[in-house]
Amino acid sequence: MALKKMVVQFGMGTSIRSRNYTQAGARAIRDALWHHSLNVADAFGFPRTAMVIDAVVAVQRPDLVDEAELIKVFPYGQVTVRVIEGGLDVPKPSGDSISVIANAAITVSFDMEAAHD
Repeated sequence: MALKKMVVQFGMGTSIRSRNYTQAGARAIRDALWHHSLNVADAFGFPRTAMVIDAVVAVQRPDLVDEAELIKVFPYGQVTVRVIEGGLDVPKPSGDSISVIANAAITVSFDMEAAHD
């Protein structure tokens, strides 16, 4: 398989009140996906299902993220999600809670050899 990176997109998401790291990560993915209208699969004659999608989501507590829920955000493609430490936990002024900020980087690649089969 000769994967060729075609697109890299970035996003940010938050969980302001519920301290839900999965929700913040999902919002970061949506932010990356829905700020762009890319028809890269169509442009190269690939079906959307041929997209190889690698998503990296960064939050302060990766152990609290449900990766399976993040995969569900993607409407198509062959998706892998990796959650790493990053993002921000921002203390509330009252000191009794935090707001969670997640960052996402999404790479879309295609198997260029499959185009010649």
